[in-house]
Amino acid sequence: MNPRQISEDYTVSPQISVEDVQTIKDAGFKSVICNRPDNEDPGQVSVEAIRNAVEAAGLAFRHVPVVSGQMTVADVEAQAEALEGLEGPVFAYCRSGTRSANLYAGVQQLKG
Repeated sequence: MNPRQISEDYTVSPQISVEDVQTIKDAGFKSVICNRPDNEDPGQVSVEAIRNAVEAAGLAFRHVPVVSGQMTVADVEAQAEALEGLEGPVFAYCRSGTRSANLYAGVQQLKG
């Protein structure tokens, strides 16, 4: 896990493991967003496994899957909706962290 803080309430990271969830909670995050579709890479931890670990830790979870290199306005709107409904700070992850960062930038543009 190599987190990168984007704003006071939003941090991104490459793919996390079930074991990372406690570290995320201990760091003070209240919510986790997964921006990866399942089965994007062989051996990728499933969204369900991460969701179960996140919710067992008492954190909120949302899945806003975005195909790498194909982010749409609908994806940005879905991320904005997820962020509006989640308590921060929010920890978002994808394969490298870039999609999660780009989605956040898109959300900021929507807010104008």
